Amino acid sequence: MTGLVLEAAPDAGRDDGAPRVHLGPAGGAARETVAAGLRRAGIELTAAGSGDGAVRVAVGRTPDAALDGWPEPGDGPLLLVADTFTAAGVRLAVRAGVVAILQSAEATPERLLTAVRAARCGEGRMSYGVLARLLDEAAGDAEHRRPVPDSPLTARQKTVLALVAEGHGNAAIARELSCSQHTVKNVMYDLMTRLQVRNRAHAVAHGVRTGLI
Repeated sequence: MTGLVLEAAPDAGRDDGAPRVHLGPAGGAARETVAAGLRRAGIELTAAGSGDGAVRVAVGRTPDAALDGWPEPGDGPLLLVADTFTAAGVRLAVRAGVVAILQSAEATPERLLTAVRAARCGEGRMSYGVLARLLDEAAGDAEHRRPVPDSPLTARQKTVLALVAEGHGNAAIARELSCSQHTVKNVMYDLMTRLQVRNRAHAVAHGVRTGLI
């Protein structure tokens, strides 16, 4: 999202490989802006259907528009860049298999590189702007939600999920809880299994939607 965490510093998840991406067919002028940002970040753009497992990047005004027109699902992880997000749009993206989410206004070459590298490694990212939108909607809908009955998570799992939503990676969470990164990974695996979510981004979206965080 594997896991989707809140977007960290621009060099988070950095590796020494040269990432490659395939841009989706939608996006219009925004697509060209993102393409230019990717090139400035040193990311190679590949042709569709190359079968090389490149990170797929969908661009559009909304998640629906960004994902519109995609051919058959590719074999690479999917990064979404959109202008505006709603909670419903984030849920749509997660259902479509999106690993990382970035708001267009925050899509600098450095942040694009971070998101692409994270997606390629299976560690998703959610930008602060997207999470803020989710939290705003959650707060606005709070009075219409029924109280969450018994939480499906243990106290430690809820703590880890909250730290993920605040933008902490495994190393920072391990330091905060005075445990090993291996323990944090195990806790994340268990909580994603309990919530029946596919990755960390899905877990954060689920937690916001249901009031767990």
